[in-house]
Amino acid sequence: MATVSLTGASQQDAATVFGVLRTAFPTDRPTDDLPKEQPGGRSTVWSAEFEPTQEWIPTDPVPLEGSVSATLQGTYLAVDRLREALGTAFAVDEQGTASGDQEKEVDLRLATKR
Repeated sequence: MATVSLTGASQQDAATVFGVLRTAFPTDRPTDDLPKEQPGGRSTVWSAEFEPTQEWIPTDPVPLEGSVSATLQGTYLAVDRLREALGTAFAVDEQGTASGDQEKEVDLRLATKR
Protein backbone atom coordinates (compact mmCIF):
# COMPACT_ATOMS: atom_id res chain seq x y z
CA MET A 1 0.00 0.00 0.00
CA ALA A 2 1.22 3.51 -0.78
CA THR A 3 -0.19 6.96 -0.13
CA VAL A 4 -0.39 9.60 -2.84
CA SER A 5 -0.83 13.23 -1.74
CA LEU A 6 -1.44 15.98 -4.29
CA THR A 7 -0.97 19.72 -3.74
CA GLY A 8 -0.84 22.80 -5.91
CA ALA A 9 -3.41 21.33 -8.25
CA SER A 10 -6.81 22.30 -9.49
CA GLN A 11 -9.72 20.07 -8.57
CA GLN A 12 -9.80 18.82 -12.18
CA ASP A 13 -6.08 18.02 -12.27
CA ALA A 14 -6.29 16.14 -8.96
CA ALA A 15 -9.20 14.10 -10.37
CA THR A 16 -7.16 13.42 -13.54
CA VAL A 17 -4.11 12.16 -11.62
CA PHE A 18 -6.20 9.98 -9.32
CA GLY A 19 -8.14 8.70 -12.35
CA VAL A 20 -4.92 7.51 -13.99
CA LEU A 21 -3.83 5.75 -10.81
CA ARG A 22 -7.31 4.31 -10.22
CA THR A 23 -7.22 2.80 -13.73
CA ALA A 24 -3.88 1.15 -12.98
CA PHE A 25 -4.27 0.03 -9.35
CA PRO A 26 -6.83 -0.78 -6.63
CA THR A 27 -7.53 2.13 -4.28
CA ASP A 28 -9.22 2.84 -0.95
CA ARG A 29 -11.60 5.28 -2.66
CA PRO A 30 -14.84 4.43 -4.49
CA THR A 31 -14.95 5.24 -8.21
CA ASP A 32 -17.37 8.13 -7.71
CA ASP A 33 -15.25 9.75 -4.96
CA LEU A 34 -13.83 12.79 -6.74
CA PRO A 35 -11.71 15.55 -5.19
CA LYS A 36 -13.76 18.43 -3.83
CA GLU A 37 -12.70 22.01 -3.16
CA GLN A 38 -12.83 23.14 0.46
CA PRO A 39 -14.29 26.55 1.29
CA GLY A 40 -12.06 29.28 2.64
CA GLY A 41 -9.45 29.52 -0.10
CA ARG A 42 -6.80 27.58 1.84
CA SER A 43 -4.34 25.22 0.21
CA THR A 44 -5.87 21.83 -0.41
CA VAL A 45 -4.16 18.45 -0.12
CA TRP A 46 -5.86 15.52 -1.77
CA SER A 47 -4.76 12.04 -0.79
CA ALA A 48 -5.63 8.43 -1.52
CA GLU A 49 -4.08 5.04 -0.91
CA PHE A 50 -3.27 2.64 -3.73
CA GLU A 51 -2.22 -0.99 -3.78
CA PRO A 52 0.28 -1.22 -6.64
CA THR A 53 0.06 -4.68 -8.15
CA GLN A 54 2.60 -6.49 -10.30
CA GLU A 55 0.46 -6.13 -13.38
CA TRP A 56 -1.13 -2.82 -14.19
CA ILE A 57 -2.70 -1.12 -17.18
CA PRO A 58 -0.57 1.71 -18.60
CA THR A 59 -2.44 4.72 -19.90
CA ASP A 60 -1.79 7.07 -22.77
CA PRO A 61 -0.55 10.59 -21.99
CA VAL A 62 -3.23 12.70 -20.32
CA PRO A 63 -3.26 16.52 -20.34
CA LEU A 64 -3.24 18.61 -17.16
CA GLU A 65 -4.35 22.23 -16.81
CA GLY A 66 -1.18 23.04 -14.84
CA SER A 67 1.52 21.28 -12.89
CA VAL A 68 0.77 19.10 -9.86
CA SER A 69 2.97 18.35 -6.85
CA ALA A 70 2.70 14.70 -5.84
CA THR A 71 4.20 12.98 -2.82
CA LEU A 72 4.36 9.18 -2.91
CA GLN A 73 4.93 7.34 0.39
CA GLY A 74 5.17 3.60 0.93
CA THR A 75 7.33 0.58 0.36
CA TYR A 76 10.10 0.87 -2.18
CA LEU A 77 8.31 -1.40 -4.66
CA ALA A 78 4.93 0.33 -4.28
CA VAL A 79 6.39 3.82 -4.75
CA ASP A 80 8.40 2.69 -7.79
CA ARG A 81 5.31 1.19 -9.43
CA LEU A 82 3.23 4.30 -8.78
CA ARG A 83 5.98 6.49 -10.23
CA GLU A 84 6.21 4.26 -13.30
CA ALA A 85 2.44 4.44 -13.83
CA LEU A 86 2.47 8.23 -13.49
CA GLY A 87 5.34 8.37 -15.98
CA THR A 88 3.22 6.77 -18.70
CA ALA A 89 0.59 9.50 -18.45
CA PHE A 90 2.52 12.62 -17.41
CA ALA A 91 5.89 14.30 -17.63
CA VAL A 92 7.48 13.51 -14.25
CA ASP A 93 10.21 15.59 -12.62
CA GLU A 94 11.62 14.14 -9.41
CA GLN A 95 11.97 16.92 -6.84
CA GLY A 96 13.43 14.90 -3.95
CA THR A 97 13.46 11.62 -2.08
CA ALA A 98 13.75 10.40 1.48
CA SER A 99 14.61 6.77 2.15
CA GLY A 100 14.09 4.70 5.26
CA ASP A 101 14.65 1.10 6.19
CA GLN A 102 11.36 -0.21 4.77
CA GLU A 103 9.76 2.79 3.09
CA LYS A 104 10.55 5.75 0.94
CA GLU A 105 9.00 9.07 0.04
CA VAL A 106 9.33 10.69 -3.37
CA ASP A 107 8.30 14.23 -4.28
CA LEU A 108 7.32 14.68 -7.92
CA ARG A 109 6.17 17.48 -10.18
CA LEU A 110 3.69 16.24 -12.77
CA ALA A 111 2.90 18.10 -15.99
CA THR A 112 1.48 17.40 -19.42
CA LYS A 113 3.79 15.36 -21.64
CA ARG A 114 4.99 17.34 -24.64
